[in-house]
Amino acid sequence: MNEVVPSHVAIIMDGNGRWAEKRKMKRTKGHQMGAKALKRISEYVYDKKINVLSVFAFSTENWKRDKEEVDYLMDLFLKSFKANFDTIKQKGVKVVFSGIKDRLNDKVIKAMEKMSEETKNNKNGIFNICLNYGGQDEITNATKRISKDVKDGVISCDDITPALLNKYLFNDLPPIDLLIRTSGEYRISNFMLWQMAYAELYFTDTLWPDFDEKEMDKALLAYNKRDRRFGGVTKK
Repeated sequence: MNEVVPSHVAIIMDGNGRWAEKRKMKRTKGHQMGAKALKRISEYVYDKKINVLSVFAFSTENWKRDKEEVDYLMDLFLKSFKANFDTIKQKGVKVVFSGIKDRLNDKVIKAMEKMSEETKNNKNGIFNICLNYGGQDEITNATKRISKDVKDGVISCDDITPALLNKYLFNDLPPIDLLIRTSGEYRISNFMLWQMAYAELYFTDTLWPDFDEKEMDKALLAYNKRDRRFGGVTKK
């Protein structure tokens, strides 16, 4: 069987805290190891010719966590951006961010803007980092923008199609082909709801810091065994 490579892979990187707790370490150590896993996987997927990688880095609900943990995560984002940026840039990958900038500190926003600007013309793939992100917020925001453009006469109601709405999202990305969630949880947790309409879902008990190239290959193998009919019937 010829390997079919998904064009767009999305990952809910879950289990950092539990990884640390199992080892009687602080939760921040789990996040540190999770950042290393992200660097490893974000480099690997583009070698596999996957075009778009979307990762759930921080949700709008994560602000409910202890301030110490949130502050650590924001600092870790800065360090991770710098550690991972050169390799991603050298691979010719475009970096984009999905989410709301409200509540993010100036240093994080400046780092995001720098990465986006310096890679905006890259053509070898897209790395979509979902930071302060919520799927319902994304659709709500898109709806407000469409409503304003209808009111202002930029578009008419008849112009509204799924393809048009996609352009009003945080980023105009192709549909997700494969969603991976680590740590044994079976939820999509308000992640890229619109883009996930026909995604194949892959759940693994592996905690995110332990997710490596072999685990990624397992997910891709499972994807290749799926019969993607998109509402139709497979011809025999």
